[in-house]
Amino acid sequence: MIGYIRFADNLSAWFGKTFAWLIVLMAVGTGYEVFVRYVLNSPTAWALDVSFIMYGTLFMMGGAYTLSRGGHVRGDFLYRLWQPKTQGKVDLVLYLIFFYPGVVALVLSGWKYASRSWGYSEVSINSPAGIPIYQFKTVMVAAGLLLFVQGIAQIMRCIHAIRANEWIKADEDVLETEDVLIQQAQEAETGGHA
Repeated sequence: MIGYIRFADNLSAWFGKTFAWLIVLMAVGTGYEVFVRYVLNSPTAWALDVSFIMYGTLFMMGGAYTLSRGGHVRGDFLYRLWQPKTQGKVDLVLYLIFFYPGVVALVLSGWKYASRSWGYSEVSINSPAGIPIYQFKTVMVAAGLLLFVQGIAQIMRCIHAIRANEWIKADEDVLETEDVLIQQAQEAETGGHA
């Protein structure tokens, strides 16, 4: 069980971190558009569509990674007060009743939309450039499959929490800026001796 959890976490992290680079491409593309629009007075016909496609891809492909790290929004004003065993029971029920039906619907409807879109080489109707978007619709299926794989790992985490009354944490691979600053301040106070 732990081996699968680590596999799913690593797979989700790889895809999440790989697709996170789209933010750099979006920044470059937006910067280019601003430059040619306002400096050269020659706006592009494709910049808006491409930024939408890249942002949507980034958002969807980062979902499983965010799930693996417990980063999705949750209303935990009561949840955080419960024992891990109780949290695991509640999470398990919610994954089975809400998460998996939603993910299965995402994969099946995404497959339908993507296959139709590929069939007629769909292009964006929002710009004169006619940017192809059929490949973007395939991202829905890929994101759904990644969520499905990560969801199994999350269910296994729930089962472990129910049995052992403790959560299997994902590897720490990203620190919040404020956590880094607090850590640096603490190290400065102690003279670098922890």
